[in-house]
Amino acid sequence: MEGDGKLEAQIEALLNVEKQMRQAGDVAGTRKAATDILQLCLESRAWKTLNEQIVLLSKRRGQLKQVVQAMVQQAMQYIDQTPDLDTKIELIKTLNNVSAGKIYVEIERARLVKKLAKIKEEQGLIAEAADLMQEVAVETFGAMAKTEKIAFILEQVRLCLDRKDYVRAQILSRKINPRVFEADPSKEKKKPKEGENVVEEPAADIPSLLELKQIYYQLMIRYYSHSNDYLEICRCYKSIYEIPSVKEDPAQWIPVLRKICWYLVLSPHDPMQSSLHNSTLEDKNLSEIPHFRLLLKQLITMEVIQWTALWNTFKDEFENEKNMPGGTLGDKAADDLKLRVTEHNILVVSKYYSRITLKRLADLLCLSIQDAEKHLSEMVVSKALVAKIDRPMGIVCFQPAKDSNDVLNSWASNLEKLLDLVEKSCHQIHKETMVHKAALKA
Repeated sequence: MEGDGKLEAQIEALLNVEKQMRQAGDVAGTRKAATDILQLCLESRAWKTLNEQIVLLSKRRGQLKQVVQAMVQQAMQYIDQTPDLDTKIELIKTLNNVSAGKIYVEIERARLVKKLAKIKEEQGLIAEAADLMQEVAVETFGAMAKTEKIAFILEQVRLCLDRKDYVRAQILSRKINPRVFEADPSKEKKKPKEGENVVEEPAADIPSLLELKQIYYQLMIRYYSHSNDYLEICRCYKSIYEIPSVKEDPAQWIPVLRKICWYLVLSPHDPMQSSLHNSTLEDKNLSEIPHFRLLLKQLITMEVIQWTALWNTFKDEFENEKNMPGGTLGDKAADDLKLRVTEHNILVVSKYYSRITLKRLADLLCLSIQDAEKHLSEMVVSKALVAKIDRPMGIVCFQPAKDSNDVLNSWASNLEKLLDLVEKSCHQIHKETMVHKAALKA
C-alpha cells in the first residue's frame, strides 16, 4: 500500500513536469517526462496504472505527436514482459485505442494488430483474428517498408484461407503485384529525396523478399487447389522453382519439379499449357527424374496412349506424391488424369482422320460409345477441336464446314492451276514441234 502511494506521488510530480514542458512546447522534455512515467509503472509492475497513464497522457490538451509516438513505441517493448496473457491483451488493446486514427503511429498500430491476431489464432479464434487483420489497410502506409507490407498482406490472405473465405483471400492477394518479387533490393534507392516519406526499417521478424515470394506462391497454390485450377497451380510451382535458393538445392527442387510435371499433365490443353510443357521438357534438371520426362514426352507425342499401360507405369509415382512436400495432387487428380489422356487421344485421332465411325473411335479410346461421344462433345463445346457427329450413320467428321466463299475461292484456285498446266503443256508441245521441223529441214 505504501509502495502504491509512493508511485502515485512520483507519477503526480512527473505529470506536473510534463504539463510545464508541454505548455512551453519543449518536445524533448515532454517526451522524457512521459516515458519516465511509463518506466516507473513498469518497474513497479503496476500494469493497470500503466494502461491508465498511457490513455491519460495521450488525451491531454495539446499533446505533441512526438510524445504519443514515443509512448506507444516504448510501451510496445513492455508487451513481452507482461506476467500473463490477460495483461498482455489489455496492454495491446490500450495501445490500439490510443493509436487508432493517428497517421503518425499507423505502423505501430499495424504491428499491434498483428500481435493481437496471433494471440487470437493461438486461442483458436481464427475468424476473429482474420477480421482484426482486415481492419488495417497497410498498402496505404507510405512509411512502412515494402517487405513488411507484403508480409502483413500475406498474413491476411493466410487467415482468410484458414477460415475458408476464398473470395476475400483472392481480393487481398491481388494487392500484391508478383513483379514486386523480381525487384533487385541492391538497386533500390537508399536515401529519400527532400519532401518524401522516410521509410522505416522493417521489424526483425520480417522475412526477406525471396522468402516472401515463396510464401506468396504457397498461399496461391492453396487458393487454386480449392478450385482445382491445375494450370495456375503449375505456374505457381514454376515461380517457386525459379527462386535461386530452391534451384541450388536438389532436395528442394526435385519435389517442386515433380509437382510441375504432374500439374502440367493434369491441365487442359491450351496454348499456355503447351508453351509450359515445351519449356519444361527443355529443362536439363528433368534428366534427374527420367520417369517424368517420359510422361511429358508421351503427352506431347501424336500417338494414342493406352490408359491402363500409362496408369500401371506411373501409379506408384502418383501415389507417392502424398509423401512429398506439397502433399497430394487433389481428390479428383486420378479422374482428371484419365480425362486428359482421353482428350489427348481424341486430338491425335482428329489429326490422322477426317472421318471415323463412333465405334472405331470408342475402340481407340478404350471407352464405351456413349462415353466417347460425351468426351468428344465436351471438347467441341470448349472449342478444343472442330467436329460433327452424324448420329444415325454413327460417323464423326473432323473437317470444319467450309464457307461458300471459301468453296468458290478453292474452285477459282484449282481452275487457275489447271489453266496454268494447259498453257505449259501447249508451250512444251509447240517447242517439240519446232525442234522436229528444224530437224526435217536439215
